[in-house]
Amino acid sequence: MTEYRVSDVMTKQVVYLSAETTLDEAARVMKEADIGDVVVTDGASLAGMLTDRDIVVRAVAENSSPAATTIGSIVTREVVMIEQHCTAGEAAALMRDRGIRRVLVCDSDRKLVGIVSLGDLAMQLDPTSALSEISEQSPTV
Repeated sequence: MTEYRVSDVMTKQVVYLSAETTLDEAARVMKEADIGDVVVTDGASLAGMLTDRDIVVRAVAENSSPAATTIGSIVTREVVMIEQHCTAGEAAALMRDRGIRRVLVCDSDRKLVGIVSLGDLAMQLDPTSALSEISEQSPTV
C-alpha cells in the first residue's frame, strides 16, 4: 500500500486575514468558506494561525467583544509546519507529539502551500473511521 504524502491530503486553498481583522469578521469568513482556520498576517509576515476553537476558547470564554477584538490579539503565534513531501503518517505523528489538530504545509523553500488537519488525515487514511465521519459532518464556526 502506498503511503500518502501531505500534499495528497492537505487543503490547498489557504485563507489569509490581517491581524487587524475583528473576530466577528473572521468568524463570518470561516463560516462562508466552511473552514475552521485562517492564516493571520501582519503586513507581509506570517503572524500565526487562528482556529474556530481559538475564537471560542480565547475570546468568547473571556467575554471579549467580537466586534472590537482583533484576531491578532488572540492568534496562536507558534506555528508548526511540515514539508509537503512528508508522509501522512509523519504529519499525524507531529500532531500527536505537539498536541495540535492542524499543521501548516510548506514547500522545500518554506513557502506556505496548504494546511493539513487531523480530519484531513482521517478522511484520507480511513474514510470509515468515526473521526472521518465527525470531520465530514462537523460544522465550522
